[in-house]
Amino acid sequence: MEKKKYYITTAIPYTSQKPHIGNSYEIVFTDAVTRFKRMQGYDVFFLTGTDEHGQKIEDCAKKAGVSPKEWVDGITGDIKRVYELLGIRYDRFIRTTDDYHEKAVQKIFRKLYEQGDIYKGEYEGWYCKPDESFWTETQLVDGKCPECGREVVKTKEEAYFLRLSKYQKQLEDYIESNPDFIYPEGRKKEMLNNFIKPGLQDLCVSRTSFKWGIPVDFDDKHVVYVWIDALSNYITALGFMGDDDSLYKKYWPADVHIIGKDVLRFHTIYWPIMLMALGEPLPKKVFGHPWLLFGTDKMSKSRGNVIYADDLVNVFGADAVRYYLLSEMPYTSDGSITYESLIEKYNSDLANTLGNLVSRTVAMIKKYSGGVINYTGVCEEVDEDLKKTAVSASEEAEKCLEEFRMSDCIEAIMNIARRCNKYIDETTPWVLAKSEEKKSRLDEVLYNLAESIRICAVLLSPVMPSSCEKILNALGAAKTDYDTVKTFGHIENGTKVGDCETLFARIDAEKFFESVAAPKKEEIPAEPELPQIAIDDFMKTELRVAQILECEKVAKSDKLYKLKITFGSEERQIVSGIAKCYKPEDLMGKKVAVVKNLAPAKIRGEESRGMLLASSHKDEDGNDVIDVIFLDENAKLGDRIR
Repeated sequence: MEKKKYYITTAIPYTSQKPHIGNSYEIVFTDAVTRFKRMQGYDVFFLTGTDEHGQKIEDCAKKAGVSPKEWVDGITGDIKRVYELLGIRYDRFIRTTDDYHEKAVQKIFRKLYEQGDIYKGEYEGWYCKPDESFWTETQLVDGKCPECGREVVKTKEEAYFLRLSKYQKQLEDYIESNPDFIYPEGRKKEMLNNFIKPGLQDLCVSRTSFKWGIPVDFDDKHVVYVWIDALSNYITALGFMGDDDSLYKKYWPADVHIIGKDVLRFHTIYWPIMLMALGEPLPKKVFGHPWLLFGTDKMSKSRGNVIYADDLVNVFGADAVRYYLLSEMPYTSDGSITYESLIEKYNSDLANTLGNLVSRTVAMIKKYSGGVINYTGVCEEVDEDLKKTAVSASEEAEKCLEEFRMSDCIEAIMNIARRCNKYIDETTPWVLAKSEEKKSRLDEVLYNLAESIRICAVLLSPVMPSSCEKILNALGAAKTDYDTVKTFGHIENGTKVGDCETLFARIDAEKFFESVAAPKKEEIPAEPELPQIAIDDFMKTELRVAQILECEKVAKSDKLYKLKITFGSEERQIVSGIAKCYKPEDLMGKKVAVVKNLAPAKIRGEESRGMLLASSHKDEDGNDVIDVIFLDENAKLGDRIR
């Protein structure tokens, strides 16, 4: 019987800078889904790669004194190295500078032009270089890019355009008649209500102001702009418009594109319309995942809060990093990573719950049964509950996986380990070992533990492949097929356990922060110190815990927000110059420190009663960066900060 096909892709990352751990979540997530599907018997094709053209890359290369190709070779090499470090096993890695891709893109562009879906015109509007995005005046938010909030520049140049407007109704009808096309549900509503239904404007798909791109072969003054170039990779990698399209015929349409929420618009509007215009099937699903933040902030070199995969893997190991990323990321809201939370998760789930369970069980089998696993059939009621937990986990995990609820999937599997630990306390093997009459019962208990751990390890192997292989080897488990996790009793009688190395050594958080994560000392020029004050003077400053309720721009100012805050018993307005560094949604609901007894002042005609505490520094380009001091969500409103 032929295996069912499954084609899964990631959004190819832009090669303008070294990837950080936030960028790694997507590839780890996709790799885990791929491994699950393969384990379930699917014929999976997993595609990833890199997006390597565009003005930003041309500028980065120029600044670094190298050619654009040298620049992207270096970044792409680093991305591949990180993927290998994290145990990623893809089937194909496409680069948009690959010769076969460039030729296919030229054919796609020509076909769309010849059938009238691409036409030549002139673009005049606003351009965001970091996002490689064009915007009209009405789309800007306070004169800035509506996606990233950064500065835009006025641009006017000859360009080719894709007729998005021609396919608007067709796309809208498709999305509404295929409810699972955009996932989760909230993302679908966002695309329909905020972008499609208000009306689609034709899309600029070529540029003349830079040269680092795929030339339009019938008009070499133009290069193909990023979206036709980058998005086409999902089909050119399979041979579409190439010499051999057998993979395309076999795997397309894609079962799912795994992408970040920031590129959802391009994958659910531009890409489907391109395919409609080409007369090709649309992908079955586009899953837009949330971001991984550092604490409550988006990772940014200018903020100095970037964590790299290399640093984490060196300390925690690849499997532990994979486990954290996949188990801690929520389904729709942004996830968070800090060293503190990583250590806590590592110690509680991996060192204590799983690692300790495996080492205890193997040690007891060696101590009490001569290292041999024996099934005796001397069962009690407590055994049935353990078995039920173990064999039902796969069904729950599958259900969660189909909806891409990876953290819930892992939770269902880890419940086996938690139930095993409870089972040890309920059956007390060390007490059974004191009585020869209880030997058969002891063997049964140890067998049940070993078999439950086997099922747990098989199910968890897509998340932590190396560690789970060690667990299965320690148990001497010969049967690791997916079908064997749905019934109990696949460890053969008389199986000998092996050596069990420490899987996850507990981390001492205090020592960790003293050594590995200790902040590096920076040589910063000393600023003139202010006159010293007495403690009595300081205590005159009333610092209180407050929460931001509302946030909006001050009229005719690109720096100022007026914030409605509450101390719990009182609401007031303060004006703060943080608008260039934060979007309103970054601030709403956050708890902050406020100087409450500051004399009221008028700022741009707005009353300000208090001051928000924040720090400031210069980024690498000399721009001012302001970091608001956010408080723990458990901080009590109105409490005085001392």
